[in-house]
Amino acid sequence: MALAVTTMAVSPVVTAQAQAAQHKTVEKRVTQKNGKRVVTKTTTTRNTKQDRNDNRRYAAVSQKKWAKGQRFDRRYATNYRVIDNPRAYRLSSAPRGYQWVRSGNDAVLIAITSGLIGAVIGNAIAR
Repeated sequence: MALAVTTMAVSPVVTAQAQAAQHKTVEKRVTQKNGKRVVTKTTTTRNTKQDRNDNRRYAAVSQKKWAKGQRFDRRYATNYRVIDNPRAYRLSSAPRGYQWVRSGNDAVLIAITSGLIGAVIGNAIAR
């Protein structure tokens, strides 16, 4: 008897937590079919805990710190661009086989063939 009362008292709390962890979105789509207006509703449920984990992963990606000798991967570079005119940023011209690229506000000198980082100049690019 005591077990049944405890279960009944705890179950609303568990249900409320499960509902709080999910986010529902309703999408309405209006189309024409045979001269009539048709409204289609689509409900999607997303787990907010999964969303928080995704946001943490992307935040970690955006804060990547580069160091000499690492292999450069442009997927982890924020605001990735090849710097065509290094003199505009007060950088020396890149040696043969290297190129300057932008990652956030940093200028990174990478080897074109291997992707190894030759130099990193932090905050070289002002916003």
